[in-house]
Amino acid sequence: MVRCVRVPKAEGESARARILEAGLLDTAHRIGSEDGFLLIPVTSDVEGMEMCEAELRPQERPVGDYRELLTLPEGLSDMLPSSFDVVGDVGMIKLPDELMPFRSDIGAAMMRANHSLRCVFLDSGVKGELRVRDLELIAGEGPSETVHREFGARMHTDPAVVYFNPRLAGERHRIASQVKEGEIVIDMFAGVAPFGVQICRAAKPSAVYSIDLNPDTERFALMNRKDNRCDVLEPITGDATLVVPTLPMADRIIMNLPQIADRFLPLALSHLKRGGTVHMYKIIERDDFPKLCEEMAAMAAEDGHSISLETSELKTYSPTMSVYSIDVHKLRSEHPLL
Repeated sequence: MVRCVRVPKAEGESARARILEAGLLDTAHRIGSEDGFLLIPVTSDVEGMEMCEAELRPQERPVGDYRELLTLPEGLSDMLPSSFDVVGDVGMIKLPDELMPFRSDIGAAMMRANHSLRCVFLDSGVKGELRVRDLELIAGEGPSETVHREFGARMHTDPAVVYFNPRLAGERHRIASQVKEGEIVIDMFAGVAPFGVQICRAAKPSAVYSIDLNPDTERFALMNRKDNRCDVLEPITGDATLVVPTLPMADRIIMNLPQIADRFLPLALSHLKRGGTVHMYKIIERDDFPKLCEEMAAMAAEDGHSISLETSELKTYSPTMSVYSIDVHKLRSEHPLL
């Protein structure tokens, strides 16, 4: 018997994306179905989802696994990453120092195994205030600018120039599904506006303000607004701390800046309507996360706000750290029990 998450078929794609982002998808077994529900195999229990056990067929290892196409010196094959990022037709992979001499061979193998890839870049990580990836072309040809498809949307982006995280597809879908008609939404660190695009496609907000400090993001965000017919999406280039006070009070604020998002929570709460929600992300030591939640509640109370928190561990970041999703709800009453 295999441990599974049981979800309605209509929610299967978003549930699978969330489980994959959390690193809990059991890739050794195939997804099953039962009476209008999907049974998604997982490696451990998933908080907030219905768990069950079922007989599922084993998943054959994909022929398209690039690792099967490589012959490396003894001891190095085990160091090959099992996953990598794909944005549109661009592949990006992070490699340890020991594999650097073989990076061109690895890139070529990735392209042979994944025919949708036009080129592959070595990814040395996100750097600088503008959160741009440090990329080196190791296979294929052409620029890193591409069009990424996500839940039916077309996202123009260039990971070498602007911030874009394909692994947040499930989060974007989750938040978009919560937006009510007529809401005002502010995305404080928006990149090329993928949250805004999905919100406009899934709901009927009155306005979505997508702010980013990087001037290159506005060009891509405008293309994404046009391609996805998101008329109420307004890309803004600027410092969110200066722009937010000039905008209407928001029903929902998104803060995808996981290294330091908590520093901006006082600003977000001050510009959020009662009954509204701040969606923020935080990279932190797992042992320190409960203390962070206590500190945020205390800070909010000092500023005169009553809040409640919904949290979820999205994925492991390091042996001791994780990425958390934190929904901060600003209560309609100053007294949580009223």
